[in-house]
Amino acid sequence: MRVLHIIPSVAQVRGGPSQAVLEMVSALRIAGIDAEIATTNDNGPTVLDVTCGQKINYPVDIAVQDGMQVPVRFFERQQTKSESLTEFLFSWDLTHWLWHHISDYDLLHIHVLFSYPSTAAMAIARWHQVPYLLRPIGQLCHWSLTQSAIKKKVYLALIEHANLQKASALHFTTHQELEEASLLGLTPPQLVIPHGVHLPERIEQPQAQLRRLLNIPEQTPILLFLSRLHPKKGLDRLIESLSHADMLPFHLVIAGSGDPSYEAEIDRQLESSGLKARTHRVGFVTGEQKQQLLQGADVFVLPSHSENFGVAVLEALAAGLPVLTSPQVALSPLIQEHQLGWICDNTVEALTQTLQQLLTQSEDYPAMGQRAHQIARSQFSWVEIAHQIAQSYEQYAPLPNTPLTLQTAQLC
Repeated sequence: MRVLHIIPSVAQVRGGPSQAVLEMVSALRIAGIDAEIATTNDNGPTVLDVTCGQKINYPVDIAVQDGMQVPVRFFERQQTKSESLTEFLFSWDLTHWLWHHISDYDLLHIHVLFSYPSTAAMAIARWHQVPYLLRPIGQLCHWSLTQSAIKKKVYLALIEHANLQKASALHFTTHQELEEASLLGLTPPQLVIPHGVHLPERIEQPQAQLRRLLNIPEQTPILLFLSRLHPKKGLDRLIESLSHADMLPFHLVIAGSGDPSYEAEIDRQLESSGLKARTHRVGFVTGEQKQQLLQGADVFVLPSHSENFGVAVLEALAAGLPVLTSPQVALSPLIQEHQLGWICDNTVEALTQTLQQLLTQSEDYPAMGQRAHQIARSQFSWVEIAHQIAQSYEQYAPLPNTPLTLQTAQLC
């Protein structure tokens, strides 16, 4: 079975969804699915240094198998004077290639809404009667739909609603995401299959190493915020809350990058709150450096306003790190059920109270971390997740020697 994954960008600066697709495709290929990716060369404000217009083997930063690469076709992202059009990731080359080659595939797995590559792929698939699954990555959740609400409402009504309704199935990663999207009254079949996670190799004495690297005193709790720097993630509220808990010992590590103006705003807040001296801004991290932070910290903190899944949270659990997060993060029920950390509203008052509590309970960290690692291993192995996705492909792809028009009619 040939499956084409479409996503606007696989650049690491675009966050967890981009990395998750690379890992998903690598796991599917190990499972025997002939899966590949078509995307643009987008890299945030720049473009990736990749060959466009042909299939290349692209490395997966943290793969389910060391040295794993996946086949990716990159296409030029059009550069325009309009910043909003550039962010829409318009690509004539991708459009042309999809029109001529989309029928070479048995099924499409499309990731992301409200972006040109995904929108175009769904429209072309409908024209050529190629079935597709859509993974909306939380963009049908309430918080996401309230951002640029008028623009999204118009776009949804004029273009995306037909694409959604004609999908063979909608792929959600949590039941919470499905429940929010169900309020829109969409009729296609709905799947809930979570992200998988790579179980990292353990670093020897990671906490001691990290403290030496950052010059942090022994026994001082290290709180790790590792995510894209964006107002959605609640970092500003975390900083304000920690400023009210400044009598307790801790160091905050902030890993990630974002819009330069927002980064400058965060730096000003750290300065004015008095936390700059015990905050370490390490920028965007990946690979071994990322694992050193995940395994060397004491608590992972992500008080986000909305996460349809929370890839970074799952990575923290896999590294054996207790988590403090908000109910708006879809993995929060799992964390609460298995006592893998703390769940609280992302108001300053609630965060301050919970942070004061957890900073005086460091003796609980090891047991929580051990449970977290075990849950990640037992419930989110890429081997099992790839098996579930492959089964869904068999359900929705055309049967051999079956006329595609008949199969499509049955799916719709």
